[in-house]
Parts: sequence; structure tokens; C-alpha cells
Amino acid sequence: MNRVTFLIDGFNLYHSTLDFRRYTGKSVKWLNLRSLCASYIHMFGKDARLEAIYYFSAPPYYLTGKDPNKIKRYDTYLSCLRGTGINLELARFKAKEVFCDRCNTWIIKHEEKETDVAIAVKTMELFIKRTTDTVAIMSGDTDLVPLVRTCRSVFPDKRILFVFPYARKNKELTDLAPGSFSIRKKQYIKHQFPNPVVLPDGREIYKPAEW
Repeated sequence: MNRVTFLIDGFNLYHSTLDFRRYTGKSVKWLNLRSLCASYIHMFGKDARLEAIYYFSAPPYYLTGKDPNKIKRYDTYLSCLRGTGINLELARFKAKEVFCDRCNTWIIKHEEKETDVAIAVKTMELFIKRTTDTVAIMSGDTDLVPLVRTCRSVFPDKRILFVFPYARKNKELTDLAPGSFSIRKKQYIKHQFPNPVVLPDGREIYKPAEW
């Protein structure tokens, strides 16, 4: 049996949905990631089984004073993911002072931290504990190249490939991880949560009006 675990780069996927709306006019933020991942399990062979899904993200709590509704929408979506059995791995945003050439002054920006490292550590953990055979990383981030190279050397019997979000396909990653593929446009549209989402405890969660 080929046990397949998906590791989802939430930040990379989120910006993919923004591009999707920009190019198609359709909003697909209400993604049901469990059904989306399950729809691709056949790509890993007849003996493939969906073992687990991990979603990596960072709560934008620094926006609490500026846009509290954005935090509410974020938490709402995480509740839906959690309700479908997806494991949440949350990192953080770090404040950084940078010089703005446009306004000719120093400003504070926030950068997502730890997500790439968290994905790499989780991959190594899964292979070391032998709880999965294939790791499918939903991202197009080339910062993950060293992870793939190391795992190919240390775990030659294991497999890593990339499931590229919309408009995130990368040739370097494709060459490094044969078998990688892109999510098709229609899959984003097809695999949306119902409205409302009914959680295991009976609670109903409605899609944010802005989505």
C-alpha cells in the first residue's frame, strides 16, 4: 500500500486563489481541501491511500486592529478545515522594519515565518517514523528544494512530489520531483465547501459574505 500524505502550504495556496479570481473572475477561497486532495489520490497509483493532510499557515493577527473581519474569516475557514479532519500547523508573522523608497521612510512590514521549515520538519518526521510512503507538497515554493534533495539521499525508498496550485507550476521543482502535477482550474471550482458547513458537533459555519 502507498500511504500518501499531503502537506499544504496555505500561504502559497491563498495567493493562488487570488490569482485565480484575478484571471477568471471567480472566487474559490471556500476550498474543501480534503475533497480536493482525495480527488487526486488516483495520481499516485492503484494502491494509493490518503493517509493524512496537514495545512500550514500563519494567523495574520497583526491585522486585528486594522481589519478584524479578516481575522474572523481566517478563523472561520480554519474551523471548516479542522472539521474535516485536517491537521493544522500554525506558524507566525514577524514584524520587520524596512525602508520604503516610494514614501522615503522606514515602515513596519510583517513576514510569514517558519512555514517552509515546518513543512520540511514534518516531512522528515513522517519518513523517520515511517508513517507515510509518499509526501505530496501543495506548493510551488523553491525554498523547498533542499528538502527534496536531502530526502532523496536519506530516504531513497520514499517519494516526494509537488501538487502545484493554480499559476504556481515551477520547472525546477518539476525536474527535481518527477511525477509532480498542477491542480486543474475546474477542480478549484468543483471542490468548494457547502454553505453552510456542518461540523461534527452539529454547528453550522456559513461562508463569509465577502467570499
